[in-house]
Order: sequence, then C-alpha cells, then structure tokens
Amino acid sequence: MNEQKESVFRLIEGMKGELFELSDFIHSHPELGNEEHQAVRAITDILRTNHFEVETGLAGLDTAFKATYKKGDGNFKIGLICEYDALADLGHGCGHNLQPASVVGAALSLAKIVGDQSVTIEVIGTPAEETTSGKIPMTKAGCFDHLDIALMMHAGDRTTVDGRSLAVDNFEFDFTGKESHAAVAPEKGISALDGVLMTFNGMEYLREHVRSDVRIHGIITDGGSAPNIVPGKATAKFSFRAADRKYLDQVVERALNVVKGAALTTGTSVKIEKIKSLESKLNVQTLNDVLLKNAALAGADNITPPRERTGSTDFSIVTHRVPGACIRVSFVPLGVSNHTKDWVVASNSEAGNKAIIAAAKTLAATCLDVIHSEPLQYRIKEEFLTAKGEQLSFA
Repeated sequence: MNEQKESVFRLIEGMKGELFELSDFIHSHPELGNEEHQAVRAITDILRTNHFEVETGLAGLDTAFKATYKKGDGNFKIGLICEYDALADLGHGCGHNLQPASVVGAALSLAKIVGDQSVTIEVIGTPAEETTSGKIPMTKAGCFDHLDIALMMHAGDRTTVDGRSLAVDNFEFDFTGKESHAAVAPEKGISALDGVLMTFNGMEYLREHVRSDVRIHGIITDGGSAPNIVPGKATAKFSFRAADRKYLDQVVERALNVVKGAALTTGTSVKIEKIKSLESKLNVQTLNDVLLKNAALAGADNITPPRERTGSTDFSIVTHRVPGACIRVSFVPLGVSNHTKDWVVASNSEAGNKAIIAAAKTLAATCLDVIHSEPLQYRIKEEFLTAKGEQLSFA
C-alpha cells in the first residue's frame, strides 16, 4: 500500500466519531423517499464545514443535492453517490444510513490528500431509491453526464461488486367492473377482482415459457371491500425483470397481452400504468477489480465473487451515462436478506460501523488509483464505451 493510501486510511480512522454520528442520526430519523430533509441537512452541513460547495434541489427534487470540492482545474471528475431514504414501516432495512457516512468519509479524506492533483470530487445525493427513484429525473437532467467515474457503496451480506443487474419494469393494473350484491343479484355484477385473479393465472402460464433470468412477481393492493359485494374496483402491482432490456421488452409485451386478455375475458376494463423502468447495469470490470483490490486493503469482511443472483438497481441508469461501479460491503452474516429487521438492527451496530470505515477506505483508495493512473483511466473509459456499444448494437 502506497503512502497516500496509508495517509487517507489514517484520516478516515481519525474521523470515525463524526462518521458514526452521521450514520446514527440518519438511522434514528428514518425518512421516506423525497422526504429526507433531515438526512440531507446533516450530510450537507458536514460537507459545507469542510469547504465543499453545496447545491440543493437538483432536477427539481427538494432532497437531491451535489456537494463539490475542486482542486486545480478540476479536470478529472469523480462522483461519489449516496442514498439515504428508509423503508415504510421498517426504517433503514437497506442500510442506507451507512452510505452517506462512507461517502462523506471518502470525500473528506480525498479533499485533504489530493495535493496539487487537478481533480473535482462531488458527493451526489440521490433520494427515493426505494420508491420513485431520484436517479431517474436526475439522469434525465444530466446530473451525472460530466463525471469521469461514478462510485457507490451498499451494505451487504458479503463484500463484492455487482457484475450485472436485472432490467425492470414496474406496472400497476387498475381493473374496473360493476358492483352488485354478491348473494341477491350476482348476475348484475362484473367482478374487477376476477380480472386481477385471471391476470395472476395468466402470469403463471407465462412464467413457464420465458428464460430462466426472468422474474415476474405481483401483489393485489385492492381486492374489494366485503365478500358480499361484487368488487367494482381491484388493483394489482407487478414487477417484470430480465437480464437485458431487449428481452424484457418482449416479456412485458406478452404480459400486457395477458392483462388485456383478462379484462376481455371477465368483461372488465383495465387501466395500465407503468410506474418505474430501470435498465440492466453496464459493467466495467476494470473498475470492479480495483474496488475489490482496495476492499481487501481496507479490511472488509467476507470478500466474494459477484453474486449469481441479483435484483435491480437505479444505479444502473447512471452506468449507461458514465463508467460506474458499486462496492457492496459485508455487515450481516451471509444469507441474511435486506429489507428485514435484521438489517435495521445491524445498520446501527458495531458491524455497521466497521462497514462504514471499510467502504470509505475502499472508495477513497479506488479514487486515488484512478486519479494517479492515466492508463487506468483509459482502460476504464474504453471498457465503458465498448460495453455501451455492445448494448446499443444488441438492442
């Protein structure tokens, strides 16, 4: 490990108390997506105090922000991205309180150690990852386009990188029928719930004839008000995922035909609304390799190859604009799932604190490697352009 990395590691160790305090505050004040005002205030106050220029309200989102530290001409631009929203009725069951603390630790240490190097360090706050996804309007507004690299951390049950992710489309299906008394005059009713149930049956048949990487999962959010009333309204929400966008679009087209067929068969009408759409991740393996190498130097626990099974992430849309990578840092035992009480407890524990420091060191060391190596910068950019070109030609 070179002298600069040793120095940045010491700086991060020296600010442990402040980083843990930030994480604890966000954990004890969980806020839902687009309502993370206390979290944003806490994060940006620290950055302002350390000479970062803060801009809030990015892309028209009250709780999106960018904090910038520029050295020299600032030619090489690094984005350190963090999330801070909680889950409804659960709290920080995805460990998002750990992200700002890790990113702040990396950013502050880098700002103190880069010397005369011409670099811009940006901490970019992205709200509502769990719901509407602030990264979607922020990407459309070009909030990431100027970056040379974008890095994130996420808590995990192992320390690894995301080799890939699944593209996803989320839909809501609102069926309308006709209410009637289910015992006295059932023949006068048209059950909206029948439309929903037939949709579920059709999705089961569809599942049998798609690729193994496809995931189809749904819930009924409104199934009627009483068993003796033929439901006039019923609603289902579905997520459709696949390893690539081209195939996902084919699956979704077939799925929407299932929904329309269910409405036709049951005599109902249906309103189809797309709620959210995310791409599969563009992978830059060189950047992943540097992250994992530095995770080992940083003392992260349980370092493993990328997961065989993965979900979807809104960070994927950033990776279509700039080279990006996310380090997942172990803080719970292998196999413990996120969005659970176990994660809520662990994200405010000694294990969570250890993950903050390991992640901050990993991110900072990776930034130093890239800043000081033009050949590495070139390889990252070339891999990104190749992956993007392959994605475009495949689509």
